[in-house]
Amino acid sequence: MSRSIFAAAAATLMSAASVQAAEPISLRDMGSFHVGGRLVEISGKPIKEVTFTPGGVPAKVDPNGVYQVEQMYVQYFLPANEHGAFPLLMWHGGGLTGVTWETTPDGREGWLNYFLRKGWSVYNSDAVERGRAGWAQYPDIFKSEPVFLTTANPFERFRIGDGPNSYDPDPAKRKMMPGSQFPAEGYDNFVKQGVPRWTTNDDATIAAYIAEIDRVGPCIIMVHSQAGTFGFKVAQARPDKVKALIAIEPAGVGDPAKIDALKNIPTLIVYGDYIDRDSRWPKMRASGLAFADGIKAAGGSVDVIDLPKIGIKGNSHMVMMDKNNAEVAGLIQSWLQRRGLTK
Repeated sequence: MSRSIFAAAAATLMSAASVQAAEPISLRDMGSFHVGGRLVEISGKPIKEVTFTPGGVPAKVDPNGVYQVEQMYVQYFLPANEHGAFPLLMWHGGGLTGVTWETTPDGREGWLNYFLRKGWSVYNSDAVERGRAGWAQYPDIFKSEPVFLTTANPFERFRIGDGPNSYDPDPAKRKMMPGSQFPAEGYDNFVKQGVPRWTTNDDATIAAYIAEIDRVGPCIIMVHSQAGTFGFKVAQARPDKVKALIAIEPAGVGDPAKIDALKNIPTLIVYGDYIDRDSRWPKMRASGLAFADGIKAAGGSVDVIDLPKIGIKGNSHMVMMDKNNAEVAGLIQSWLQRRGLTK
């Protein structure tokens, strides 16, 4: 894809987006559901006496019994005037929830609203162990302790700050990447989105995402970061139901042994800026590009947008939150249109 095609499409769609931003969103329906999961029985635990409310009467709690675990939460928004050929499923990255796709940390419209305004039915999820999906005991069910992130970690790891030690508790002393598009004034609000993350639940998460697709039906999936692995592997498991795959800075890929299953699924991969300045992302991008080449070698179609190479600079790992998020969303919308995935 040429730089001129993407740039022209972005300019047109940016103008349309600014006009639409003041218009109310009209829905024919909205709602939510939980999907996936399994029942697990726990035994051999001591009975406890718990006071649930200060000053209340203690109650005996028996932790032995059957639990519902590893389910996923999904919220959906269906536009009154639908223009997407299939529903758009949004899957967030590690240590985050579906809030990733909603209002940006500095209060602008996020991609959920953007694509809803474009006429897409949008399904936004909190994956297994995240947000409204709920937790389970560990190590009884979740086999490892959760990982929690400090306030400095995403600043330095998500290519917002200019490398190690760029974070400071004082916002005025933080060292942003030069020309960064991430809204610096929203960073402290962004870290409030963080939730515990387990590193041993990938199989459960993939099973829940497969259950979501089985319920929703033919769809397009948009994945970010950790969900890159989930997106490719779920598409390999349900190649007849995934009609397109959009991977925003995928941190992982699918099963190389099953790459042939992806040959009929149009795929778009988007990378932001500053990757060569990071210690981890050059290798992750190389893995993603190698996997894309494997899909193409199998007869599939993959388009890769390296944003700085087409003149869109300053994007962090959180592309959908950056100040130019509507411009990047416009590129994706244009790609979907060219692929014949809009009505």
